[in-house]
Order: sequence, then C-alpha cells, then structure tokens
Amino acid sequence: MKTPVSVLRLPRGPEPNSRGFDPSSPRFIALCSSSSSSSCDEEEQRLRSELRQRFLWTLSLMTDRSVRFDMHERVRVRARFGASDIDVLRFQVSDLETPLGVQREALLRSQDVVACSFEP
Repeated sequence: MKTPVSVLRLPRGPEPNSRGFDPSSPRFIALCSSSSSSSCDEEEQRLRSELRQRFLWTLSLMTDRSVRFDMHERVRVRARFGASDIDVLRFQVSDLETPLGVQREALLRSQDVVACSFEP
C-alpha cells in the first residue's frame, strides 16, 4: 500500500504569467508615486532591483537548510526551510522545533518573523 502524501498549496500570485509590474497596478503606482510611470527615478529602480535580487538569492540559498527564526516575544524556533509564497507573506518549513514540541510541516507568517539566519 502506498503512503499518502499531503499536498501544500500556496496561494497563487495575481498574474501567474507576469514577468514584472503592471503599470496600472496599485503596487506599481505606490512604488512610482509620481504622476507619470516613466518618470521613476532610474537609480532608485536599479537599487530596488539589486536588493530584490539579493533577497531572492538568499531565499534560494536557504532552501532545504536548517534556519533559525527569531520571532516576536523573543521566541526562537528552528526549522528546515522549504519555500516562500510569491508575496513573501508565508514561509513553508519542515521539522519546526518550537518550545512546545516539533511540528512536521508548518507555515510561518513573515510578519511574525523578526529575523532569520542560517549557515551557508
């Protein structure tokens, strides 16, 4: 008899085939608050792009590694990092070690995480 496997379904992004910001989206308008979308400061855009690349690179390096999460109220947990949803609102982790015990699979809300660290 085969062992059933649970499926974790993370929420989909607003546009699964999108490769960038839609100029009419609220997020794009908030990031480029000027009246014309073409007048966004190129230097700021370059810096944002560089920071985003570094962040995504860090997430990819964390995959399948033991990560320590420092959370609010001085709670520290350790888990094996799995993935993040597209908006980085949740982290999927395995073998979550908490003060109350071990959870085999869990989702951590990113707004509850103060910091995270891992050994490269």
